[in-house]
Amino acid sequence: MLSRVANSIYWMNRYIERADNYARFVGVNFNLALDLPPNVSEQWEPLLIATADNYLFYQYYDKPTRENVINFMTFDKRNPNSIYNCLAFARENARTVRETISKEMWENLNQLFLWVRDATPSFEFDLNRMQEFYTQVKHGSQLFYGVIDATSTRNEAWHFGRAGRLLERADKTSRFLDVKYFTLMPDTDMTGSTLELVMWTAVLKSVSAYNMYRQQHQILTPTHIVEFLMLDKLFPRSMAHCIRQAELSLYEISGTNLASGFSNLAEKSASKLRSEIEFTEIDDIFNIGLHQYLDQFQIRGNEVSKAIFQTYFDIKAVE
Repeated sequence: MLSRVANSIYWMNRYIERADNYARFVGVNFNLALDLPPNVSEQWEPLLIATADNYLFYQYYDKPTRENVINFMTFDKRNPNSIYNCLAFARENARTVRETISKEMWENLNQLFLWVRDATPSFEFDLNRMQEFYTQVKHGSQLFYGVIDATSTRNEAWHFGRAGRLLERADKTSRFLDVKYFTLMPDTDMTGSTLELVMWTAVLKSVSAYNMYRQQHQILTPTHIVEFLMLDKLFPRSMAHCIRQAELSLYEISGTNLASGFSNLAEKSASKLRSEIEFTEIDDIFNIGLHQYLDQFQIRGNEVSKAIFQTYFDIKAVE
């Protein structure tokens, strides 16, 4: 497979996953806005901090109000990570490899992008209408993944797309947990309170994990929630599951037997991260500090992405 084609398929999937997760990020705060007591104000800046978009945000906006943050994360073309731009980038990558992907994939992605493009940003909407918009973005992304699974051969292209999607998902799950950290950080009195539990519940619901979590645990506790979203090996949005499955796809691409060890830098980097999280226990995470552990995980995830680029996409011409 041409490195250009592999790169486009990899990033098409990452951008779709990023758009889906940005819709979920805003959903965290909308869920909180519906559940918070009247005397507790909404907080929108934690979304910017957790996604590392806060520096760019303050170049264009003075205050992290609901309207400003929503516009920046959803429609602002100056923000490369906005939902609009993520879908635009995904569509452009898909356009360059239309001969490789299925017709249904292109039509679905094109339809989703055009729908978001034509959506008029309006802050006259009430919470329910805004929730409906982000729900449609999530449904569109999930439909796209369903089309991929139903129409794509499990070849190198499929595995490149799967690796990109799952690495992006692992990173964003870690940032969902960081949103909670930065939201509670200013007020240590919230620790152990009902309000803290409300915030943890919102995080679970925003990653579609609430029902699966309740099947395993009868009560909601921060320890169990963190353990479920980070270390559960079966839940498809947990960090451990995503890294493991991305690692398997990388070994499928090279044709290397996993039991024989890595054969390139991308496999080495992914296997190292997988082994670290696989042998981590929840007490280890809290001993290090939740935010500190998540921060290191995001750095290591970026190193895996860089290794994939160096191994497969940054191909130098032979002189």
